[in-house]
Amino acid sequence: MRILGVDPGLTRCGLGVVERGSGRSVALVAVDVVRTATELAPQLRLLAVAERMDQMLRDHRPDVVAVERVFAQDNVRSITGTSQVAGVAMLAAARAHLPVGLHTPSEVKASVTGNGRAEKAQVQEMVRRILNLTEVPRPA
Repeated sequence: MRILGVDPGLTRCGLGVVERGSGRSVALVAVDVVRTATELAPQLRLLAVAERMDQMLRDHRPDVVAVERVFAQDNVRSITGTSQVAGVAMLAAARAHLPVGLHTPSEVKASVTGNGRAEKAQVQEMVRRILNLTEVPRPA
């Protein structure tokens, strides 16, 4: 099974494709960070993210798309952009006729580390181990 994971963000949107092998093995297929300039109009920023997601879907043909669910924060501007990018990801998956799984940050952390309140450094290290990477993923 091949999964496209999306960590939505308007300034930085993380995209990663992993493939599940035999047993519990997971291999990294591709990773990208879509960066958009804050001075661009919001619709152009969303377009840039959408175009890169569409390219990842074409190039890597995942079976499913996993999107980090937006959670409530105090910063309304940040949550608005993140929500918009999550919507773009869900739309891209729907156009490709792929199922979408929505996961909260604490669900992702618990799945990777066993602790839903794990620090970012701990999550990075566990991702490095799970994917047999030589370095922790950057940016976080």
